[in-house]
Amino acid sequence: MKHKILKLSTVILLFALISTGCQKDDDIFELEIGDKNAVIVKEVDGVEFKFCLLNEQGEPATVFKEGENFKFSFSIKNNRKNNLSFNSPECNYFIYLKDFFAVKKRNNYYGKAYLFDFPEGFQPLQPAIASWLHPLKTFVYDSSLFESSDKDSLKRGVYYTGFSYSFDFGSVKTDKLTFKINFEIK
Repeated sequence: MKHKILKLSTVILLFALISTGCQKDDDIFELEIGDKNAVIVKEVDGVEFKFCLLNEQGEPATVFKEGENFKFSFSIKNNRKNNLSFNSPECNYFIYLKDFFAVKKRNNYYGKAYLFDFPEGFQPLQPAIASWLHPLKTFVYDSSLFESSDKDSLKRGVYYTGFSYSFDFGSVKTDKLTFKINFEIK
């Protein structure tokens, strides 16, 4: 009897492992601190996504000096032969996500670099770029109003930024894509 229960348990466990292995996970694109190529560039169904942090010289980086300003940069490029719809709310709602251009550290949320107010019909083909620190309270970039969220420079430590979103370009819809950049302030 024990032998039959053991066989049955083994079969059930094996079935559970196989069915778990067949489930599709989110597509996760992650940069580690010190990665030589400090840019996430991923193409999904002919649509290229590019996410990085830029140092004060405008170069992609994952390590910054304490007090140094840095910028977030995210862009989408259509590499397909046909046009895609980039101006539907489903396409560009990622801009309004709590995590888009936000900084976190373990269980601490430091907020977003800027509060965004993008006009109707915003086209994410232009890179979205925002500095963590900016001397102006508000400014206009590419017909979009940015409002500073009055952030202080980050103290030494290990942080990350990232967001998850399922993009919808009309004829192309992605699974949930997760972008994450781990970075350090020294």
